[in-house]
Amino acid sequence: MKKKFVVSPEDKEDWVAFTKQTENINPKESDFLNKNIELNKVPKLDLHGTSLSSSNEIVKKFIIKSSKFGYKKILIITGKGLRSKSYDNPYASEKLSVLRYHVPEFIKNDENLNSKIIKIVEADKKSGGEGAFFVFLKKNI
Repeated sequence: MKKKFVVSPEDKEDWVAFTKQTENINPKESDFLNKNIELNKVPKLDLHGTSLSSSNEIVKKFIIKSSKFGYKKILIITGKGLRSKSYDNPYASEKLSVLRYHVPEFIKNDENLNSKIIKIVEADKKSGGEGAFFVFLKKNI
């Protein structure tokens, strides 16, 4: 015959009081998901409406800042350049005057930025397609 465990009235009160304090208890799954979402956020930089010269400085600051914060992947949105004014100037190349082509070249040719990146890849359709690209960053050492 097993001995029956008897709970004291004080223990019973403590247990009831503890179970009523649900505001500090979170489901384990939501804690994991929230932490995972925070770690895998992709910072975005939208260059719509910026000039070629100012975009270089903005991109440089953005990559350096993202690298310092330890991001693995960032998204830079340039747009497709469909409304570019290059057709008005016969001396400007259509491709070289558009941010879409210039920004990745600027990153590759800048030694400081190039040392922080692994690769540059065109974004998938849902992230911007031809008008955006991902920059994969090296670990911040």
